Amino acid sequence: MGAQSSRITEHVILGPEVQSDFVKITFEGRSIEAKKDEPVMAALVAAGVTVFRHTLKGSPRRMFCGIGRCTDCIMIVDGIPGVRTCITRVREGMSIERQKGMGSWKVEQA
Repeated sequence: MGAQSSRITEHVILGPEVQSDFVKITFEGRSIEAKKDEPVMAALVAAGVTVFRHTLKGSPRRMFCGIGRCTDCIMIVDGIPGVRTCITRVREGMSIERQKGMGSWKVEQA
């Protein structure tokens, strides 16, 4: 991988990082390498992203439960707001943006 990563490459219990194919995703216009099929949240954390969304009052929300129960990691994925990034797998070309409040649907102009 070219850019600096926060990935754990050697875990005391789980052992060495499992090798995987990488795909390219886009986070707010920035290209990121992600392990194919890993959770979006894991790819973003490895790329140094710590804030996933902002509440209606503007409070930053970060990784919390990591299992799809809370909504702290919801983001806009491929134009769809409210996607739980901790349980959504990355795929080639995916576009991700931070969500503000309830988010809004992207409407393509015809």
